[in-house]
Amino acid sequence: MSGGEMFDLSGKVVLVTGGNAGLGLGFAQGCARQGASIMIWGRRADRNAVAAQELLALGAPRVETAEIDVADEQQVVAGFESAASLMGRVDCVFVNAGKSGLAPSFIELTTAQYEDLLAVNQHGAFFTMREACRHMKDRADGGDPGGSIVICGSLSIFGGTQGLEHYAAAKGALAAMLKSVAVEMGPYKVRANMIAFGFFATEMTGNAQVNEMMAARAPLNSIGYIEDVHGIAAYLASDDSRFLTGQIITLDGGRTAKSN
Repeated sequence: MSGGEMFDLSGKVVLVTGGNAGLGLGFAQGCARQGASIMIWGRRADRNAVAAQELLALGAPRVETAEIDVADEQQVVAGFESAASLMGRVDCVFVNAGKSGLAPSFIELTTAQYEDLLAVNQHGAFFTMREACRHMKDRADGGDPGGSIVICGSLSIFGGTQGLEHYAAAKGALAAMLKSVAVEMGPYKVRANMIAFGFFATEMTGNAQVNEMMAARAPLNSIGYIEDVHGIAAYLASDDSRFLTGQIITLDGGRTAKSN
């Protein structure tokens, strides 16, 4: 790949949490296609292995995997240290690992359900972001500034849905957190942004009938597919996004542009 090509990720290392399926794998695929080496964190070794082979076939010069539960702080701390040592550096982190947990209603949402979801979606994301910032600051202090942190967000931060109050709480907290992270890490040339996703076809989403209903709500008359993540993932991981930070980018087929 020529050095002058836009979104060139040659020589860069990208870490994706929850990267063996769904949107996480989409992030990894987009970066692999542009020449990045990939580190995948996922809790299932078998799925990690399948994803690794796919990413190598797409052009990633190197792919490593680790079984990491982001809800476990010590696993995240040790995992990031291991990733930086194994790969030599980490240039971009996609904070993606999460779970869904639609409850019948807020009234019926149990404390256990609330805490279980936040342990992964909010606290796990915090652990990951913090370790990414520590690593990138250390690199900058050593004369190698730069880096990108990308949070997987959701339209739930803009509008309410019954039974998703705990999910929205986690995503909303991260949307607020990224602003301060962007400000604090700016002097080290580290960017922090969020992609607020509309409805995408993943293992966590619905059936054909649901897909058709959700497509009708978007001006583009379509739901999102994993390949629709590739371009924005490569852009945010690349140096071409060096002036973009502290932003929430909406990727929803125009859903939020509609008045109803």
